[in-house]
Amino acid sequence: MIIAIDGPAGAGKSTVAQELAKTLGYQLVDTGAMYRTVAFEALNAGVDLGDEEAVAKIARTLSFEFRFVEGENVVFCNGKALDQEIRTAEVSRAASIISAHPDVRTAMVEQQQRVGRGRSSVLEGRDIGTVVFPDAEVKAFVTASAETRARRRLEQMEECGEDGDYQEVLKEIVARDKRDTEREVAPLKQAEDAVVVDTTEMTIEEVLRVLRARVEAVRSPRGE
Repeated sequence: MIIAIDGPAGAGKSTVAQELAKTLGYQLVDTGAMYRTVAFEALNAGVDLGDEEAVAKIARTLSFEFRFVEGENVVFCNGKALDQEIRTAEVSRAASIISAHPDVRTAMVEQQQRVGRGRSSVLEGRDIGTVVFPDAEVKAFVTASAETRARRRLEQMEECGEDGDYQEVLKEIVARDKRDTEREVAPLKQAEDAVVVDTTEMTIEEVLRVLRARVEAVRSPRGE
């Protein structure tokens, strides 16, 4: 089974996807982490983020794997575990820039499909249900108000030891939403058959109940 969870930055889809994958015993494919990894590698290599061909080349040459380590989902790139180094504000901005390149997205979709098809998986990102796995058995679009997402992002930054300003973070969230929804290739949008979950006033457990019910509704007719 493929479970596709899409939504804007800071909506809580990463936390929801992780808990759902643990509950079901499925692989968790964090596509955002994959883009962040490519951005991280591009920055380290001194590659111009606007050089689509150079960034796409990096994307094609990386090998990805996901494992739960001490309860946390970790992305391994070419055998090396990456964690907080791909969660910085700089890498986040770089990931948004490179993800707008058509050639980079093509390379990453192939990578995501390769990893996701290995076993039953939960995938989260911005175009899973519309582009990567349009035939996914379960699709969800997880969202929240921009203000709520900005507060959550600020908390993440503080956990990483970074200073942040709420108004600046909110401004970046709004700008990123605009970039993600207006890009020509695979824009962020809700799949027609996706269940919409607004997490602004919901707890993680409430969100999980909605998604688990959706999964069970699909699995029951199949006798699983």
